[in-house]
Amino acid sequence: MIEPHAPAPPGTTPPWGGSARLPVRPGTGRFLVLACVFVCAACGLVYELELVALASYLIGDSVTQASVVLSVMVFAMGIGSLVAKRLRPLAAAGFGAIEAVLALVGGCSALALYAVFAWTGDWGGMWADGPRYLLVAFSLTIGLLIGAEVPLLMELIQRIRRQDAGGAVADLFAADYVGALVGGLAFPFLLLPLLGQLTAALITGAVNAVAGGALVLGLFGGDLTRRARWLLLIANVTVLGVLAAAAVLVDDFERAARHAVYGRDVRVALQTDVQEVVITGGTHGRPLGLFLDGRLRVSGHDARRYHEALVHPAMNGEHSRVLILGGGDGLAAREVLRHPGVHRVDVVEVDAGVVRLARHDPPLSRLNGHAYDDTRVHVMTGDAFRWLRAAPPATYDVVISDLPDPGITASTKLYSQEFYGLARRVLTPRGRLAVHAGPVASRPRVFWTVDTTLRAAGLRTAPYRVPGHDSGFASGPDRTAGPTRAPHDWGYILASQSNRPMLRLGEGQGAPRLETLTREGLLAAERAAERTRVWGAGASTLVHPRY
Repeated sequence: MIEPHAPAPPGTTPPWGGSARLPVRPGTGRFLVLACVFVCAACGLVYELELVALASYLIGDSVTQASVVLSVMVFAMGIGSLVAKRLRPLAAAGFGAIEAVLALVGGCSALALYAVFAWTGDWGGMWADGPRYLLVAFSLTIGLLIGAEVPLLMELIQRIRRQDAGGAVADLFAADYVGALVGGLAFPFLLLPLLGQLTAALITGAVNAVAGGALVLGLFGGDLTRRARWLLLIANVTVLGVLAAAAVLVDDFERAARHAVYGRDVRVALQTDVQEVVITGGTHGRPLGLFLDGRLRVSGHDARRYHEALVHPAMNGEHSRVLILGGGDGLAAREVLRHPGVHRVDVVEVDAGVVRLARHDPPLSRLNGHAYDDTRVHVMTGDAFRWLRAAPPATYDVVISDLPDPGITASTKLYSQEFYGLARRVLTPRGRLAVHAGPVASRPRVFWTVDTTLRAAGLRTAPYRVPGHDSGFASGPDRTAGPTRAPHDWGYILASQSNRPMLRLGEGQGAPRLETLTREGLLAAERAAERTRVWGAGASTLVHPRY
C-alpha cells in the first residue's frame, strides 16, 4: 500500500492522494465515511420512493410515474457524477454543500408536490400539468445531487487511507447498496405507515443534513477554512430549521391542502392500510362525496343513477346468490337487496376501512340503505383476484364488478382476461356478470378493450352507456383532470356464458321501481354505446396490459 503524503497546511486542500487532517485514527475515519455513505444512500432512496408514491397518488398511473422518476433520476445521477469531477479539489466543502441542498430539496419535495397539486391541479390549461413538471424537476435535481456524492466520497475515503481503486469502489458501493436496501424497506414498512409521506420526507431530509454536516465538520473540518466551516454550519442549521418548522406546521398545511382539493366540507379524512379515504358533505342538505385516493367514487348527485345502471340489468333472471367485487360503500348491495328472491350477497372489498365507514358513518349508511345490517350480506376482506382463485365454481347467479376504473394501474389486473376467466368460473351456467368499464366518451378505446377482454375470456357481451352529470363521479385514472375534462357518462358491460345477454329490467309483481333507469332508456344506452365502437382493440392480459 502506498504511504500517504504529509498533511497539507491548514486552510489548504490536499491533492489527490494527500492525507486529510483527521481527529481520529484512519481506520475509524474510514468507517465513519462508509457509515455516512450508508445513511445518505438510504435517504436518497427514500426521496426516490417518496416521489414515485406521491406522484402515483396525485397524478395517477403508477407505472408511468415510476418510469419518469427512475429514468430521469438515473440520467441525472450520471450528469451529477461528471459535474462532481470538477469539485474533487474541494471534496469536503463540496460534499457538505451538496448534502445540505439535497436535504432541503428532498425533504421539502413532498410538500411542494402536494401544494402544487392542491392549489393548481384543477385550474386547467398549463397549470393542470404543474405536478408533472414539478415531478420531473425534483427528479432531475435530486438525481444530480445524489450522483455528485459518489466521486466526492471516493475522494474523501482515499484521503484517509489510499488504497487500490477497485477496493475503494467495492467498499463504497457495498455501503451504498446496503443503505439503499434499508431505505427501501424503511419507507413502506416504517416511515409511510407511521409518519405519512410529508413528515417522512421532512425527517429524512433532517437525517441527511445531520449525517453530511457531521461528517464534513467533524471529520474533515481541518481541510476547510474558518469561513467555510462557519458557512457550512450556518447552512446546515438553516436547513434543519426550515425542515423542523415545516414538520411543526405539516398538519395545518395538510388540512389547508385537503380543503383546497376537496372543498371545506370535509367530514372524514383518514389513511387506511390501503388508501386515503375522504368523505365530504352528507349533512345539512349537502350531497355526500366519498373519495378514495383522491378519486370521487360516490357522489350523492349520481350514486343512484350509477348503481341502478350497474346492478339491475344483471338481476333480470335467477339471482338468489350474488357476488359483489368491490363496492365496499354498500351502494351496489343496496340495489341488489331491492330484488325479491335474493338469499345471499357476498361482498369482496380490499379495504376494511371503507366497509367500517359504510356501516357506521350515518350519512353514508343512510345512503346505502343500511345494507350491511341485512343478515344476507356477508363481507370478505381481500383482493378480488386472489379471492376468486379460491372461490368454488358455479356458485353465483350474478357477479357485480364495481371496481375502480381500468386506467388506474392498481386495477389493471382486475380487468384482465385472467380475472374474467376466474369470474366466469364462479358463475352458474346461466349466470350474468356486470362490469363497470369506465367512461365511454372520453376513453372509448379503454371501454372497448374491456369488451374485447371479456369476449376473450369466453363470455358473450352486451355493452351499454348511461349519461351522467358533470360531477366526475367514478372518473378516470388522472386526478389532475379538471372539470372541463370530467367524464359525462359511464360505460357498463353485461356478460354471460351461454347466449348474448338481453338488456332488460325485471318486470311484474315484486320488481323494484327504479328512479333513473327505464326499459326504453336501457335500449337507448345500448345503441349509444354501439355508436362509439372502436374496432381492433386487443384483449388485456396480466403480461400484456392494454389500459
